[in-house]
Amino acid sequence: MKQTENTFDKESVPKTGSIAWKIMLPVIIGLLVVAWMFHNEFNPKSWDAFHFDLRVVGCIALAWLFMIGRDFGLSWRFRAITDRKLSWWQVIRVNMLCEFTSCVTPTSVGGSTFGLIYLNREGIPLGRATTLMMTTLFLDELFFVVSLPVVMFIVPYRELFGFEHSAFNTGLQTVFWSVYGILTLWTAVLFVGIFIKPRAIHKALNWIFHFRLLRRWQHNVDVMGDQMEATGKDLRSRRIRWWLVTFGATALSWSSRYLVVNALFLGFAPYADQLIVFCRQFVVWVVLMVSPTPGGAGISEWLFTTYYGDLLHSTSITLVIALFWRIISYYVYLIIGACILPWWFRHKVNFSKLKRLKKNKQEI
Repeated sequence: MKQTENTFDKESVPKTGSIAWKIMLPVIIGLLVVAWMFHNEFNPKSWDAFHFDLRVVGCIALAWLFMIGRDFGLSWRFRAITDRKLSWWQVIRVNMLCEFTSCVTPTSVGGSTFGLIYLNREGIPLGRATTLMMTTLFLDELFFVVSLPVVMFIVPYRELFGFEHSAFNTGLQTVFWSVYGILTLWTAVLFVGIFIKPRAIHKALNWIFHFRLLRRWQHNVDVMGDQMEATGKDLRSRRIRWWLVTFGATALSWSSRYLVVNALFLGFAPYADQLIVFCRQFVVWVVLMVSPTPGGAGISEWLFTTYYGDLLHSTSITLVIALFWRIISYYVYLIIGACILPWWFRHKVNFSKLKRLKKNKQEI
């Protein structure tokens, strides 16, 4: 018996018994770092500077609205790349589950690892789901690569990195340009592998990873090569309107994510330059791509307060903005995901069927 395309191994599904600690770990890390920063940097006298008036409350509400816009963009993209085979509720659920996965895994892993499983359980064949997740990966990387020239054109370099001469500034530039260089190279490989020479790139990657030091990843690279070929076959047939919609949805989702910080600055620090606030978010998210902690917990809070500190008159205000930023853009997804995932397990994963398939496969 051959396992059908719509099935996957039980080992591919997140274990329910480990969900609780995977939720608690990033929460504990993040809260410990926030508590440490508040203990060392927060000045109780600065509370006099806080005025939670109608303007501040309205800007916090605006930040939530921008985050909803970000989720709408990603859900819209899922609906577009699946050719509207999934309903709005289905793509919203897939998006929330992907975000939850991103929150409980290192940012270098992200939600795409399980994204194909979530799409598969919503009725998309596994091979097709893999192609779709490769498509979203390419769109995200392309957005970052093409955004930098625009950011550098509209904002002086010194406003992004030259605000102080310190070890932090030097380290930030080193990490940013290293990650951006890798992103550019990876996007170029994806572009050539998907649109120009898919078979040649596949063979080249297999050749590179046949050496002893890289041999442990050879199988995964071979699978990725197959995925690039399948993705290329699908994307090369798409019309310009499809590309405008999917890339537009990608730009909307990332821009809305950045504007969350703009809304918070507008409420707590209206004197700050909104353009600089927006463009610095690009740097923040590129650097966070290599965060080793789940969802960037701890590192995100520290990076935000250190990087944005020069735009504010008070470290205490920076800490408060950072806390609201993480609540809106991170902790809320832990809560939503923890609510959706048990339902998803009950209604979308047939473990008895998976067990029978695995038994039949062993018998063969």
